[in-house]
Amino acid sequence: MPPLRRPVLIDLDSAAAADPGLAPPVPEASPEGRAMLAAAQITRRRASPLLKAVLWAFGALFSFVLSVAAYDFVAQLMARNPMLGSIALGLTVVFVALALALALREWGAYLRLARLDSLRERALAARGAQDLAAARSVSDGVVALYRHRPELAEAVARIAARKGDLFDADGMLDLTEQALLQPLDDRVRREIEGAARQVATVTALVPMALADVAAALFANLRMIRRIAEIYGGRSGGFASWGLLRRVFTYLVATGAVALTDDLIGSVAGGGLLSKVSRRFGEGVVNGALTARVGLAAMELCRPLPFHAAARPKVTNLMGRALAGLFDRDTFRSGGEGVGKS
Repeated sequence: MPPLRRPVLIDLDSAAAADPGLAPPVPEASPEGRAMLAAAQITRRRASPLLKAVLWAFGALFSFVLSVAAYDFVAQLMARNPMLGSIALGLTVVFVALALALALREWGAYLRLARLDSLRERALAARGAQDLAAARSVSDGVVALYRHRPELAEAVARIAARKGDLFDADGMLDLTEQALLQPLDDRVRREIEGAARQVATVTALVPMALADVAAALFANLRMIRRIAEIYGGRSGGFASWGLLRRVFTYLVATGAVALTDDLIGSVAGGGLLSKVSRRFGEGVVNGALTARVGLAAMELCRPLPFHAAARPKVTNLMGRALAGLFDRDTFRSGGEGVGKS
């Protein structure tokens, strides 16, 4: 007969050793910005070629079946009642026309974003080669992009007045950047600060699972769309999603998503996150990552690369975005040295 298994009893030397109140506290993990990292994984996830082929085949089959069903419905209704059939035919034509208009709008959004990319690449080439003719061509392209905006009419006139006095590519491009893009940069900074504030607040105050991820994804998508519109992209729904994927791909390629470590080291070292809850610390990190996403979108949507104008910093944006939620001077002293965009 096998021996019976009995619990093992361990005698402690003193009763004080068994007091759970004397156990050291469990160390808390540092805030990681999980909501923004999850949003980055969602946007960067690419479908396999087989899945794309299956979705394309399903879409084609669904469109074909829907078209045949609509044709049969209109034909039968026309045979039964010509008036109702005419109404159904008219509604079908309106639907198809609106769908084509939406498709053309999305295609135009992609073309506008491609135009911004082309201007930025041409500006880099003109500055590198010191080609004055190419620089003037780029300047004319940027002026044509913003000529219709009343708030930039004075800047357009200023460029036209000084264009003949500049004989180097750097001067031509710097004048265009300072006159036209700096006012737009200020608007973009306010958009980034508002999105960072929103993401930080939702993360800190909403404890629901996945709510912070959805809020971060929505806020970043809206921020990127507004940045594209300010710089002349006017991106649509699908174009905005594609731009968001480009932004996160750019951040991963440049290692900028690893901002979390630098931010926690500098801010926590200043004693900020140790004075607030972990949830608020997550909000600060998610807000900082949102600011970094906004700066990357700024780089990709700006028709001219930063040269004459100062490139914004994450620390400065977060200091203005979170002003009022806590002491701004404390954040700046703790967050000094956070990585530049």
